[in-house]
Amino acid sequence: MYNRTLAALVNLVMVLVVMPLVLMTGCTMIPDYKQPELPVTTTWPQGNAYPATEVDKQTVEASDTPASVARASDTLASDIAWKDYFKSQHLKALIERTLKNNRNLRVAVLTIEQAKAAYRIQRSDSLPTISGTGSAARSGVPEDISSTGRSMTSTTLSANLSMTAYELDFFGRAKSLNQAALETYLSTEEAALNIRIALIAEVSDAYMSYLAYRKLLLLAKNTLEAQQATFTVVKLQYEVGSATQLDLAQAATSVESARVSIAQYTRLTAQAKNAIVLLAGAGVEDILDNSETIDTIQFMDNIPTGLPSTILLARPDIKAAEHRLKAANADIGAARAALYPAISLTGSFGVASDSLSSLFSSGAAFAWNFAPAVSIPIFNRDGLNANLDTALAGEKMAVAEYEADLQTAFREVADQLAARGTFQYQLAAQNALVDASQTAYELSNARYQDGIDNFLTVLDSQRSLFAAQQNAVTVKQAYLSNLVTLYKVLGGGQL
Repeated sequence: MYNRTLAALVNLVMVLVVMPLVLMTGCTMIPDYKQPELPVTTTWPQGNAYPATEVDKQTVEASDTPASVARASDTLASDIAWKDYFKSQHLKALIERTLKNNRNLRVAVLTIEQAKAAYRIQRSDSLPTISGTGSAARSGVPEDISSTGRSMTSTTLSANLSMTAYELDFFGRAKSLNQAALETYLSTEEAALNIRIALIAEVSDAYMSYLAYRKLLLLAKNTLEAQQATFTVVKLQYEVGSATQLDLAQAATSVESARVSIAQYTRLTAQAKNAIVLLAGAGVEDILDNSETIDTIQFMDNIPTGLPSTILLARPDIKAAEHRLKAANADIGAARAALYPAISLTGSFGVASDSLSSLFSSGAAFAWNFAPAVSIPIFNRDGLNANLDTALAGEKMAVAEYEADLQTAFREVADQLAARGTFQYQLAAQNALVDASQTAYELSNARYQDGIDNFLTVLDSQRSLFAAQQNAVTVKQAYLSNLVTLYKVLGGGQL
């Protein structure tokens, strides 16, 4: 008797558990996924390089290669780790601290965990839910209503395993929902990676701004010292009658202009430092208080010419958009499957006895039930068809968003490549302008001392020199920012 009961239990387990798992591998109504064609050209627009004359080329070749650039082999940015691309030890320490403490990045990581948990929940729906239950009951029957004429006390103990309304996935609805959840999770993972790359670029760019403003502040202080010295000389000349009151007033305006610049760049330096603190999420004084300047910081200029536009497919934001497209594609399969009958299984089996000692012995009674059910959509088909239409429209929207993201990415890279082709020439020309302005200032000052020119000529040359020096720092900052942004828009590097 006990052996027959055990055999029946095993057979029922096969029906309730094993068969659904076999049937679960059935068909799916997810449309075949086809990656959209690139909505951009396969190559970048021509004319990114500055159309230099032979004189321009000689000027650039004669000038020293910026200390910020270390040439590398023709390797894609996505193949180079950020620790190799950014050569500055101070910047590396700043990036590491930012990746460790930034709150936005923490939120992105937690979002990954949330999406992963949602995928696990959805995946669990494709497996049968088996639950075990146990119960005990005692009842007393008084003698006046007892069939035997005597009072009775009965005890019933039972133990059961049950499965409630498990849906057989004949048409792949659960499988489609599971696939959609997986793609959503993968999209979230790529989005977090994109935030990480953007954060590296953002803190690097903020550091470039900090170094630029610090250089401009130092330049303004040096200019103030020089102009105060000039003012002192002019004042002495005015006192002995060899300079006019206009010369003295013009020298004073030059001094006050330098003081205005000092106040301006002091403020901008402090604000740039605050931006870095916000990104790093912690104090950064120990990193920023160093001797590195915008002229000594180094990068790896590893972006070759002639890159195909297909490299955009490696960008995390483009990968995330494609995963969202695949999730929308899987939603169509789930909506289609909902139009078909749903078959669910409910069943249980267990044993019962009047005493605990015999509950699992051969004397226990065996009980089971098996209740399959079929649900066929009839009067709600309009609603289900509307859900399918919604899913189809959602997939088309995902395609359009994916193509729009690709076009935006293409524009970003094309703009940075165009800028890269001109910055070195602009920087060389700006440095040449600084040298020429320095010479003009020295000559005008000497001619003023000899009484050949008036002080207005000296003042104009001073202002031109200061403006040229400021622009040189600004162009250098823009050049370095271009290197950072190129690294970002081409997909970052190995993290």
